[in-house]
Amino acid sequence: MLSLSISSSCSSSSPSTIIFSSSKTLFSNLNKSSFHGIRIQHLSTPLKMQSSSSSSSLRNSSVVMMAKREEELKEIRAKTTEEINDEIIDLKGELLMLRLQKSAREEFKNSDFSRMRKRVARMLTVRRERELEEGINKRLSRKLDRKWKKSIVVRAPPSLRKMQEEEAAAAAAEAQKSV
Repeated sequence: MLSLSISSSCSSSSPSTIIFSSSKTLFSNLNKSSFHGIRIQHLSTPLKMQSSSSSSSLRNSSVVMMAKREEELKEIRAKTTEEINDEIIDLKGELLMLRLQKSAREEFKNSDFSRMRKRVARMLTVRRERELEEGINKRLSRKLDRKWKKSIVVRAPPSLRKMQEEEAAAAAAEAQKSV
């Protein structure tokens, strides 16, 4: 589709051409470069028509994504700081579970990684906004963050708790059937 031709004329048979041109000869001035620029010509109009139709669909999807993000931020801002901290711990536990699933080559959704990381980042952003409203500077914020991380009680993430509850319910049902 693209062809490169090193010449000073503009004649080429392909629809898109890149031409390197030089107005001086190579040996006229050895101390300075004889290269004076690149001219890029795009003559294929069907690609431009495709890109314009797909860009409108991209704009529509980005508007939907922005609306979802705004809604999620409103939801996060409605929570208390303690609830945000608990959800951050749960999401980080879920990320750990996803990493374990990936390393064990189990089935998982790859998009969950970025979705959870972004949700954690949004929550940390809201938490930092609240700290700024209280007048907590960066140094004190980091000190409080270290203190908070040390105070975290290790617990199973929600997906693991749900799986354990389902297994316990299934075991209880089997025990009742056998009696």
